[in-house]
Amino acid sequence: MYIAQELRKKSIAEYLLYMWQIEDLIRAYDCYMPAIRKQYIDRFDYTPEQKDEMIDWYGNLVRMMNEEGKREYGHLNINEILMKDLLDLHARLLRSSKFPFYSAAYYKVLPFVVELRGKNRRSRTEEENAQAENESEVETCFDALYGVMLLKLQKKEITPDTSHAIKEITTFIGLLSDYYIKDRDEGLDFGDE
Repeated sequence: MYIAQELRKKSIAEYLLYMWQIEDLIRAYDCYMPAIRKQYIDRFDYTPEQKDEMIDWYGNLVRMMNEEGKREYGHLNINEILMKDLLDLHARLLRSSKFPFYSAAYYKVLPFVVELRGKNRRSRTEEENAQAENESEVETCFDALYGVMLLKLQKKEITPDTSHAIKEITTFIGLLSDYYIKDRDEGLDFGDE
C-alpha cells in the first residue's frame, strides 16, 4: 500500500507493474484475507495502525477481485482504466507533432513488439491469441516488462537479446510514464490536435 502510493506519484508505469504483482500475490494466497494477513502482512515491521491500514487495503483489493471475477486471472478494473488512460495518452502523443522524441522511441521499440507477439502467438492457445489480437503495443510492452520482472524474481536467465529489447521497452514506457505524470500534474500542450 505504501509502496503503491509512492509509485503512483512518481511513475505510473512502475505503479501499474507493482499492482499487477499485488494481484498475483493475492492470487497466490487464493484471495484468502486471513492467510494474507498472517503469512504476509504480519511479516512486516509495521505499527498496529499501519497493519490495520494494510489489512484494509488488501481486503478491498480481495473484495474487488472477487466482485470483478478476477480471482484466477486478469487485472482489476482500476488497473484496466489506468491502462486505457495510458493508451489514450499514447495515441495523443503519436498524433501530435510536438513530441518527436516519443514517436522516435515508439518506432524504435516497434520491431521488438512485433517479435514478442510472434513468440507469444506460438505459445498461446487459439482463444488466447484471439484475445491478444486486441492488445495494443503499449500493453505488449507492459507484459514484456512484467514477464522479465518475474524471471528475475525467479533468478532465471535472461538472454542478451531479451535484455536489449527490455532496455528499449523500458526507455519507451518510461517516457510514456513521464508524460502521463506531466499531463496529470501540469497538462501537456498537444498543439495540433
